[in-house]
Amino acid sequence: MSSKLIIAGPCTFGSFEELYKNASMLKEKGIEYIRAGVFKLRTSPDSFQGLRDEGMEMLFRIKKELGLKIVTELTTIEQIRKYGNLIDVIQIGTRNMYNYELLKEAGKCKSTIILKRGFSATYDEWIKAAEYIRREGNKDIILCERGIRGFSLETRNVLDLQAIPYIKNNTDYRIIVDPSHASGHSYMVEAMSKAALAAGCDGLLIEAHYNPIESLCDSEEAIDMDTLDRIIDYSKKDI
Repeated sequence: MSSKLIIAGPCTFGSFEELYKNASMLKEKGIEYIRAGVFKLRTSPDSFQGLRDEGMEMLFRIKKELGLKIVTELTTIEQIRKYGNLIDVIQIGTRNMYNYELLKEAGKCKSTIILKRGFSATYDEWIKAAEYIRREGNKDIILCERGIRGFSLETRNVLDLQAIPYIKNNTDYRIIVDPSHASGHSYMVEAMSKAALAAGCDGLLIEAHYNPIESLCDSEEAIDMDTLDRIIDYSKKDI
């Protein structure tokens, strides 16, 4: 993966047509990694939970037809055993940062692992969670700062940009930033992406959709493709 990796795509999708349209636009922009959730851990049981195995087959089809690399969250040991070595990047979500048996199973895979910081986790807890993966043999681990729980109701989380220099100065892990889940608002994503890049992160994980209001999940934080263009351009600058 490059030093300024941009992973982008919809939070989730409801049809192959929706996924393909997003993927095609990302490929045109030079994006190599598409993020798209198929196993969705949601706070409300009434929320859309993803297309699950059917969605995985759609992602594999996108990989075959467009050549994009797949980044998606796996949420159970069974999913990791089934798909862990078939996708390019396994995402471990914030809720599973403390799921040590899941982390150990992910460590047995050869795929890159993105480990999201728990929403109330300290740096030390986050780093030790990564060590559970590493000790099983997989050293291709990227930490992802996605915001921690704060007090304000105006934003979804508090983006902790201090995590970037801390991780880079005290560990050998790469660190990327998810400004979408941190802010919860699309109008904040560009500014927070630029701030994260200026702080020295190794890349970004961004929710992007050709028509954000049509997104089945977290539409309020998904950016449009024009905004993504500006972030990509900024990421190429020598900051």
